[in-house]
Amino acid sequence: MNELTSGVSWIAVVVSFILSFLLGWVWYSPGVFGKKWAEGVGVSLVDGSKMPVLAMVLQALGTFCLAWLVGITAAHDALLTIILVFVTIILLIMSNGKYAQKSNVAVVIEGAYILVMGIIMIICQGIF
Repeated sequence: MNELTSGVSWIAVVVSFILSFLLGWVWYSPGVFGKKWAEGVGVSLVDGSKMPVLAMVLQALGTFCLAWLVGITAAHDALLTIILVFVTIILLIMSNGKYAQKSNVAVVIEGAYILVMGIIMIICQGIF
């Protein structure tokens, strides 16, 4: 268990989690990529009173775990490892999107979101 916590910058983990989670709200908002994404996956955007709670909780948990993983790799000077993790996640999300017959635009929006999350998380580890 020590390798999961030793040397981890918890400030960087929490800050990058918050910034990445908030990025999702902006990224998928109607004014940014939300309309094109929704069109590409065949769903309609819901108003704020009908937020998909389970999806939001799962996204928050996954985002926190990813920020923590970035923190672990930063503590062990394994930058190339976390870059490989992000490339793997992006490829799997994009392939899943194509299997689900999402539009190319929606698949790129989803993959790019993970890429930007990774950049934010790595930068936060460098700052904090």
